[in-house]
Amino acid sequence: MTRVNVSCPHRPPCPGCPRFGEHGIAPAAQAALDALARAHGLPAVPVVSGAAAGFRLRARLAIRGRLGAPKIGMFQLDTHRVVHIPNCVIHHPLVNRVADVVRRSLVDAGVSIYSEATHGGLARYLQVVVERGSQTAQVVLVGNCTTPEPLAPCLDFIRDRLGPELHSLWFNANCARTNTILGHEFHRWCGPEAVTERFGGAVVHYPPGAFGQNNLEVAERIVDNVRGSVPPGARVTEFYAGVGAIGLSLLPKVAALRMNEVSPPSLRGLERGLAGLEAADRAKVEVIPGPAGDACAAAAGADTVIVDPPRKGLDPPLCEQLAAQPPGRLIYVSCGLESFLADTARLTSGGGLRLTGLAAFDLMPHTEHVETVGVFERG
Repeated sequence: MTRVNVSCPHRPPCPGCPRFGEHGIAPAAQAALDALARAHGLPAVPVVSGAAAGFRLRARLAIRGRLGAPKIGMFQLDTHRVVHIPNCVIHHPLVNRVADVVRRSLVDAGVSIYSEATHGGLARYLQVVVERGSQTAQVVLVGNCTTPEPLAPCLDFIRDRLGPELHSLWFNANCARTNTILGHEFHRWCGPEAVTERFGGAVVHYPPGAFGQNNLEVAERIVDNVRGSVPPGARVTEFYAGVGAIGLSLLPKVAALRMNEVSPPSLRGLERGLAGLEAADRAKVEVIPGPAGDACAAAAGADTVIVDPPRKGLDPPLCEQLAAQPPGRLIYVSCGLESFLADTARLTSGGGLRLTGLAAFDLMPHTEHVETVGVFERG
């Protein structure tokens, strides 16, 4: 097994990197993908890797502990005890810097810390997103309160102490007795409305509630892989489009693009991305909001369909439609290996689609996770 030269001061008990120091994807995942490739007459699956440290540009961290002594970090396995991780080596250094500023600001503002046992205390979670172009941080403080006023002194401390390192500062209200990190309500304390990134020349916007990848170096390689598999002049439908990192990068080469997404924050980010396009490119795009399983008809007439579902895999109605009425090409971006294997079996069982390409990406180094891109052709 190949090792990489990194060390961590927080292991154990931090559980965030169960394969810490191991290079590439987990052997079991590699074996499963290679077996799938052999079953479909393909060569061994190549794996794309990136940096082993400092790659994590997006982090959601728990805030626990007690008044005057908060901890910011990861839950220990099967507990709500937080491991304080001030020097996490996989975080971009600015993530660690923000966490330190937030911790000191919570102490100096006298903010109470959330407790599951009593459902009391204010400070609950912290989200940090680093914008690569500006090297500044979008910061979200999640509070067990409905308005930001109880946290106002702390928010002001964070704003003033981060200074030019701050992209924007947000309060998020989450008063539910749940393990969900973010609530639905965001209040912008200061700064721009969205982090911006570029994929294949396209400008993509991430409001604080929108889904985004934490390892953009490898995510860009995934987008490049997908873009290279889309024929010039194709009419494309993309399901689970998010803020448009894949779809918007395709516009210079495609004839038409339908984009389906269900998340309101991601749809707001997509709307901002579309607003910045030239009129000719904007005219190519149709946005279809709602669950993918309810938007199956959007695949009609498409030469190429792209799907990038959550870990549970394709919505069953969409999987059934793609198998029964296969497009000329289907590009499947998967973040869940088990669901990808199951969906591949369903998609190819009737002979309407055949798997013709397979690649793996080590998007979350030191973990069991693997990102997979499969290309299917009509049989």
